[in-house]
Amino acid sequence: MPNQVVIALGSNIEKEQNLPRAIELLREMCDVTAVSPIYETEPVGLLNQPNFWNTAVLIQTDLSASQIKQQIIGSIETKLKRVRQADKNAPRTIDADIVLFNDAVFEYDGGDGRSRPIPDPDLAKFPHVAVPVADLLPDFPHPQTGELLGDLAQRLLDEMVKEYGRSPLKRV
Repeated sequence: MPNQVVIALGSNIEKEQNLPRAIELLREMCDVTAVSPIYETEPVGLLNQPNFWNTAVLIQTDLSASQIKQQIIGSIETKLKRVRQADKNAPRTIDADIVLFNDAVFEYDGGDGRSRPIPDPDLAKFPHVAVPVADLLPDFPHPQTGELLGDLAQRLLDEMVKEYGRSPLKRV
């Protein structure tokens, strides 16, 4: 039985080319079963930069999380010339993160000696991650909290609208 894995993608450098290209590369390397709509979002952390385009992709694979990070995500980041900077919120051609791996909770090594958590903590924090993922799996319970992803995304959106008076994302 293959693993069901959700990968979040984001770009704010040549995003009109890089985000669709990242999806195309994923399709070449694995079984893509669904792609969420694309959303335009304002940057988080480092604010003085272009807006992002964000989406989520559901794949089926027999690979482990470490293998996905190193072989698939690593290849996409190399092909799209991702440059890692000291500020993790700096502009980038592509950002790809494993958000969900089945309904599992664990940590994995991304190949750089850094441990990464599954589910990705950003899923419960940021609408730009939660909304596209919820588009794919609205009735899927968050592996740690049990909250349905559709409800989680709506709650985060409501909180942002309450705080800023508008939605933080716009469908492209």
